[in-house]
Amino acid sequence: MEGISHRMVKVNDIDMHIAEKGQGPVVLFLHGFPELWYSWRHQILALSSLGYHAVAPDLRGYGDTEAPASISSYSCLHIVGDLIALIDYLGVEQVFLVAHDWGALIGWYLCLFRPDRVKAYVCLSVPYRPRNPKMKPVESMKLVFGEDYYMCRFQEPGVIEAEIACAGTEEVLKKILTDRKPGPPCLPKENPFGIYPEESVTMPSWLPEADLSFYATKYSQKGFTGGLNYYRALDLNWELTASWTGAPVIVPVKFVVGDLDMVYTTPGMKEFVNSGGFKHYVPLLEEVVVMEGVGHFINQEKAEEISNHIYDYISKY
Repeated sequence: MEGISHRMVKVNDIDMHIAEKGQGPVVLFLHGFPELWYSWRHQILALSSLGYHAVAPDLRGYGDTEAPASISSYSCLHIVGDLIALIDYLGVEQVFLVAHDWGALIGWYLCLFRPDRVKAYVCLSVPYRPRNPKMKPVESMKLVFGEDYYMCRFQEPGVIEAEIACAGTEEVLKKILTDRKPGPPCLPKENPFGIYPEESVTMPSWLPEADLSFYATKYSQKGFTGGLNYYRALDLNWELTASWTGAPVIVPVKFVVGDLDMVYTTPGMKEFVNSGGFKHYVPLLEEVVVMEGVGHFINQEKAEEISNHIYDYISKY
């Protein structure tokens, strides 16, 4: 990928793979599920050409980064610990943060725990949601969305992994990455990913077969358990973050989402984002951008526009 370099670094007692390019202020990119550093390939090239040091790790459990076996090793404290160690390793006091999907959730935790290390945050897809002190998240999601809600279906170790293996790694990745069905996403026990051999999925122009093949190869080698363990640690995160109940996120933020995003189209989310709830918990939220006709994997689907949104915002600092 045009001069992107790769190295393994030791952070927080794990071996982490990072992809990087450029010199200057650090822009740290955090990917989501089921993705890798590779989902930021376009932004790495764009931001490095504009005078920034673009750094995109494979997060703990993903790609070429180490994947501890225990679910408890995937708590928000562990993941943020990895990132603080990485920032220290890079030799800087602060980074510009850009994150998407699960990376966005980890980004919110990083901003909540260590706002001193983040200069500004460009968040894609997933807004900050405050901790509910009265109910654990998995129980809450089951009550609201039902047992088949995807985060609920991911809870039992080995079950969804077996279903993915049965459907085929590449077919599942293709379905997830190209799906534009409004949220909340549910995975029924019968044919959870809605894959039918007689129905071929048309690949969008933003996801060539070579890119899908990159993801499929890595997930075939590594498996999905590391990424799924983030979901399995949701209730643990709830327990660990009791001290931050009601705490605001005090970092300058720009939020960008597609109007077809499964998160944004989940009931109640549009109102939260646009009617003051989001801003209440993130008082330095400076801008909300809703892109028309765009789905969940926004940084790949609208790569150039997202790179421009990032640069327009961080260049002010």
